[in-house]
Amino acid sequence: MNAPYEIDYETIFRFAPVGMCISVNRVIQSSNDALTSMFGYPHGALDGESFQRLYPTVDEFLRTGHRIIPIMNTRGRYSDERIMRRANGELFWCHVTGRALDPQEPLGAGVWTFEDVSEKRPVSAELTPREREIAAFLVEGKTSKVIARETDLSPRTVEMHRAKLMRKFGAATSSELVHKLMGVTR
Repeated sequence: MNAPYEIDYETIFRFAPVGMCISVNRVIQSSNDALTSMFGYPHGALDGESFQRLYPTVDEFLRTGHRIIPIMNTRGRYSDERIMRRANGELFWCHVTGRALDPQEPLGAGVWTFEDVSEKRPVSAELTPREREIAAFLVEGKTSKVIARETDLSPRTVEMHRAKLMRKFGAATSSELVHKLMGVTR
């Protein structure tokens, strides 16, 4: 029999095939090679940086932070797919999952994973920050009423953004729009 390997958590973290980081109050304390590579930064360049650096706009960073808190308080973890920004400015779809180390501090110390899903879901239209936010909710299968409640917008305003997205993506129905947002060809 072979001798068991000694578990080296630092090596596991650094070479994990998915982007990972440890954060405190939305500031990256330590990131692995997959994360920095995914976002187009050299090794260690994101350590000590705010997550804000990875968002297309400051407003999207702030709105996401406000949305995360009640969900983390309820579930203890958070997960979504959203459009993020690489170092070169390129926008891409990213699946993000996080968990607070202390459930009483949802944005305190936490572990986050990031997966680039742009091959399955390319960003194919120029979208405003609000349209990106609405698109992310639509991909999650949320209705206009639910999106309105979670974004403090009126259902009519959400419908207006949905209509703009449908025009930009050349979708005839809401279902077709969601398929196009998800990169599903029919």
